[in-house]
Amino acid sequence: MSTTAAVAATAASAATGRTRDMLQAPLLPTLFRLATPNVIGLFATTVVIGYDGYILGRLGADALAGVTLVFPLSMLMLQMSAGGIGGAVTAAVARALGGGRGDEANRLAQHALLIAAILAAVFMLVMLGLGRPIYAAMGGRGAALDAALAYSSVLFSGALMVWLSNVLAAIVRGAGNMLLPSLMLMASALVHLLLCPLLVFGWGPLTGLGVAGAACSTLITSAIAGAVLMAHLLQGKAAVQLRRAAWQLRPELLRAILRVGAPASLSPVLSNGSIAAATALIGTYGTAAIAGYGVAARLEYVMIPIAFGFGTALTALVATNMGAGQHARALRATWTGGAVVAAITGLIGMVAALFPALWMNHFSNDPAVLDFGAAYLRIVGACYGLFGLGLALFFASQGAGRMFWPLAGSVARLAVIAVGGWIAVHLLQAPATAFFVIIAASFAIYALLIGGAIRLGSWVRS
Repeated sequence: MSTTAAVAATAASAATGRTRDMLQAPLLPTLFRLATPNVIGLFATTVVIGYDGYILGRLGADALAGVTLVFPLSMLMLQMSAGGIGGAVTAAVARALGGGRGDEANRLAQHALLIAAILAAVFMLVMLGLGRPIYAAMGGRGAALDAALAYSSVLFSGALMVWLSNVLAAIVRGAGNMLLPSLMLMASALVHLLLCPLLVFGWGPLTGLGVAGAACSTLITSAIAGAVLMAHLLQGKAAVQLRRAAWQLRPELLRAILRVGAPASLSPVLSNGSIAAATALIGTYGTAAIAGYGVAARLEYVMIPIAFGFGTALTALVATNMGAGQHARALRATWTGGAVVAAITGLIGMVAALFPALWMNHFSNDPAVLDFGAAYLRIVGACYGLFGLGLALFFASQGAGRMFWPLAGSVARLAVIAVGGWIAVHLLQAPATAFFVIIAASFAIYALLIGGAIRLGSWVRS
């Protein structure tokens, strides 16, 4: 028996329950079993984002504009806590459990909570101290700026609630339990749907808090979810137990999380930078162009729960098998998951490319807006499968602990849009369709760069 096989056999014999399934069960059914609750839970989160816009829109344009200013920063915190650092925590815990190192998994969970607390404090201090100049620089004025500060001050004062709930969920996912975090997402969404309007508008003797009420509801639901997840990790039956190991600061465990989490946390910054660059360049074609692009590109947010749902499952599945020395199975899981996500997002993209009105007509009846958005979907929609593939491979790379090429892919995507788009729009004064081709090419380069690196053995050589 080879050394790798011996390591895998030892790890498999030590593993129990969900970890054993990830090491031994058929890949495709295991992937769907892990991913399905994630996808459902994340769709619930997507519903909440839209619902908040609907509720706050009833307070008027200033309230909606104010919360819109906060949205990119609140999403950055969410993406870092759930995806960047959260994904790294899931991967680190899963690798430890896959290698039969239960005590290390317990200690990694403790260190993950320390990182969450520190980063929550950073977000809180920066946004409470610099919120006004940040939102003013983004264009906030008058009542809209006041609304932004009212919402932001409450939300970021409770940043610890958001960070802890997401990192606790990541720990639980690392043990192969995708159901409980997803149930918490769905339960939180349901509570928020009821609590948010009550706190925003008031009821009976309860005075409404306005935009701050929506932020309060977010923090309350995060606290509830965090408390349930914490209770699970403190009980004696959980695969990872927070109090089983005495607390002791170990820098190598912090590094194990941050060497993946730090570069992964840059990805949402680069992704939002790509969107900002595309929006700025499209703005040269006029207001209708911005509106048409905004509506069409919103379809990409529908794909995020799909990619993230399968992606977090891939992170745990790949990390567990890498920890057990089963590199070949980890690679098979990666390509299987990538193919599934590419097929789903590709199908959505092809339908949108062939029948753009199915999406566009839900948001506008302005002919100029509809025509511009339809032109975007006809070109870019055909590459949505590659967009989904790139995202899936990104999450799998988190599981493998190999983040150089995914980060390089994100940088390349931004560079293609920013540099290529500037040349097409400003230097060549090309029509918008030429810029759409560049955006589609950025999706292709993102996926092919990560996929090519994995195929050529970057996980082995890194």
